[in-house]
Formats: sequence, C-alpha cells, structure tokens
Amino acid sequence: MMSYEFLQQYWWLLVSLLGALLVFLMFVQGANSMIFQLGWNAESRRMIVNSSGRKWEFTFTTLVTFGGAFFASFPLFYSTSFGGAYWLWMLILFTFVLQAVSYEFQNKIGNLLGPKTFQTFLVINGLVGPLLLGGAVATFFEGSNFIVAKENLISSPIITDGVGAPIISSWANASHGLDALLNPWVLVLGLAVMFLAQVLGTLYIINNVDNEDIRSRASVRLVGAAVPFLIFFVTYLVHLLLIEGYAYDDTGVIFMKPYKYLHNFIDMWYLTVILLIGVVLVLYGVGKTVVSKTYIKGIWPAGIGVVLVVLVLLLCAGWNNTAYYPSTADLQSSLTLKNSCSSEFTLRTMFWVSLLIPFVLAYIIYAWRAIDKKKITSDEIQQDGHAY
Repeated sequence: MMSYEFLQQYWWLLVSLLGALLVFLMFVQGANSMIFQLGWNAESRRMIVNSSGRKWEFTFTTLVTFGGAFFASFPLFYSTSFGGAYWLWMLILFTFVLQAVSYEFQNKIGNLLGPKTFQTFLVINGLVGPLLLGGAVATFFEGSNFIVAKENLISSPIITDGVGAPIISSWANASHGLDALLNPWVLVLGLAVMFLAQVLGTLYIINNVDNEDIRSRASVRLVGAAVPFLIFFVTYLVHLLLIEGYAYDDTGVIFMKPYKYLHNFIDMWYLTVILLIGVVLVLYGVGKTVVSKTYIKGIWPAGIGVVLVVLVLLLCAGWNNTAYYPSTADLQSSLTLKNSCSSEFTLRTMFWVSLLIPFVLAYIIYAWRAIDKKKITSDEIQQDGHAY
C-alpha cells in the first residue's frame, strides 16, 4: 500500500527528473547562443539553426510539462512561484516565444528584418533563457522573498474588483522575482547553467552537423565553454556544501541547519554516488571530444551525466526533510513536500497515470532517431523545402 509520504517523494522524483531533462535539452539554447561564433557565412549559420531547430519543440514541451507536473503535484509552489515571481517567469517565457518566432520567420518571404535579426533573437534566447532558468533553480537553495498565509482560505477573502479572491501566497516586495538576480550566488548557478548549455550545444552540433569546418570551430568553442562552466559549477557546489540549509522536523517547523546540504549528501550516500558518476560522464564526454578529432558522440555521455547531476541536486533540495522552496521573508512560509503537495487522492490517481511515461519516452526516442536519421549537410539544407 502506497503511503502519502511515499507519493510525495515519488512525485518530487518525477518533477526533478523532468527538470533534469529540461537542463539537458537546453543544448538547443546553447547551440543558438553560438550561431555567429560557429557560422562564418549565411549557409553555415543556417546549418546550425536547422540543427538546433529540429529539437526546439522537445525543450519547450518539456518546460511546459515540468510546469504542469509541478501544478498537479505541488500546487502551492505553482501559485507561489509562478504566480508571485511572475516577472522572472514571464522573461523566461518571452525568450522561448522569441525563439519559436525566430525559427519560423527568419527565412520567410517578406521578412523585412532579415535573417540576421532573427538569428540575433535566437542568440538572446540562448544566453538569457539558461541564465534565468539556472537562477530559478538556485532559488531552491538560496530562497525567495514570499509569504504564505493558508489561513486566508478560511478567513474573510480579500475583495478585488468586487470578486472574492482569497490570496494564500504573496510576494514580499514589488520586484516579483527579479530580486533573485541581485543575489550573486543565484547568478553563479545561472552562469553555470548558461555555459553548460553551450557545452551541450557544441557537443550536439559536433554530432549532428556533418561539416568539418563547423566541427573544428565547435571543438575550440567547447573548451571556451567548458572551463567557465567548471569554475562556476564547482564554486557553487562548494558554496552549497558549506551554507546553512532549510530543514524541518516531524511537526513541520522549519529551522536553519548548518551544513544541511552536506548532511543530505552524507545521509543519502546513494545520491552522492550518482552525482559522482554524472560528473565523470560529463568530463568524459567533453574530454574525449577535445582530445579526439574523430569522436563525435560526446553529447550522449555528457548528456546522461548532466541529467544525473541535476537530478541529484534537485532531489537533495526536497528529500531528507528539506524545504525545497525556502522563504527569506518568513521562515515558516518555506515550502516542503508535506505542506505544499496535492491531496493523497490526487497524488494516488496521478501515480497510475504516470505509468504511461515509459511509453511517452519511447515515442520521443523514436521521433528523435527519425529526425536525426540524416546528419545536417549543406546539400540537405538546399534541397529541404521545410528547412528554417
């Protein structure tokens, strides 16, 4: 018999897995950010755009699914973060909308702005999107400025424009999420994710574009992205292991615990093992690609490694009696798996629905292989009437 606690842990695992897959799929943004660095003329830039353009739907769909899963399983987080920090999330959404428009219109007849303008929009998406998403993930550890008042559900509702609207959570300042970017540690993790996206983007271009000049440029750029990524990531990881964390006891009272995340890695040693495996896979994928001029499959070990590392970090943010969305305005408003989840009936019902996930993943793998059946070449771009 599945307990309520098991269902909470299970759904945090699924949400964390979706978040990890989203970070991996941001190789699309990473490739976009380097269009002008890897492409020296219109034809080479178009090859890069079509390489990433064949996968952008996967990233956007995963982002939407990630938000939907959070809404269904932990609705209080959804209302607090997506509803309170809406300026931050609106900026993220805007960059993705900008991406979709840029793919579709850059080579359309009647495009008065020219292809370079829309390619510049793709570069903006490639830089800003990962930076902001990485910053949003950092708030799981650094905290956000919000207040939760569940008693408003049973007290007199706040009347807005004549309509009863009981407000459970609210932002404690007028920035609505943008204040997170003032925290230097949020920016450190955001920059780590941005450079990680570029690492994955170069690995994907090397694997997917059959052009020696582009692959040569990408190999050089890979080193330029991997070094700052490692610096920012290791810096943030050390910071995470040394700071106080947000813990809660059996009664639900939240308190600050020294070295909380270090204790999480010790208590959940199996996650530490997975983290180390993930790091090794990332280093192997990058290192072998740099050393060997003929090795083009680095995206796969590195991609699997990224999924494992991000999955472990997100699990450490929520498991082992940890508040996964801390409040810097009111400690007891911090969100935990227990105080922010859906009802047991909802989680149990969705559990059975989640058993369909392997079939969805099988279809994604099939579609991916079908799309990548042929490598991107100059001739294919010229002959494909549906190319971007």
